Amino acid sequence: MHSLWTLLLVGSFAYVGTMVDNLFAFAAQLTLTPRERFTSVTLAQSAGVVALVGLAGAVGSTLHVLPLRWVGLLALAPWSLGWHHWRHRHDEVATSVRRGVLTTFVVTLGLGGDNLAVWIPILRAASLVREVALCAVFAFWQLVFVALAWTLATHPRVVSWGQSSGRYFVPWLYGVLGLVILAECRVL
Repeated sequence: MHSLWTLLLVGSFAYVGTMVDNLFAFAAQLTLTPRERFTSVTLAQSAGVVALVGLAGAVGSTLHVLPLRWVGLLALAPWSLGWHHWRHRHDEVATSVRRGVLTTFVVTLGLGGDNLAVWIPILRAASLVREVALCAVFAFWQLVFVALAWTLATHPRVVSWGQSSGRYFVPWLYGVLGLVILAECRVL
């Protein structure tokens, strides 16, 4: 039972921690998208997330030739992302533009560098059963993500607040994600 709770916590934290910035960017995009296109744009964004999970799993599988502790060095990736976000926390926030289905898919992949940096070592550290369970946790959070984005899209003030405050929150989140990677890869 303890292992199940650990798996749920690690999977939840890995997904939510890497998707916070994407949530506000996607919600901002939805505010500029006609309501009748929400479903198609959401499916494109979700397909991008599925592609990222698949890529993370595939890369993680190829890393089985390396000792798990070495893969833990990938904790440097979210730490460097956190440092980058911290250094640029006072920069002006870019405005979101209206995007179509293909652009949404490509942008989701483009924004997925932090997702890959965290998901690859976590999926590499997992057995096949745990990997499938982590994917189920990610799928659950993707549904929550979509529901939140749709809700936020109808409240532009909330999107604006998230974009302005997220720059202070995200660096610390990446720091903790690096520690999660070290723990999952049995470095700590």
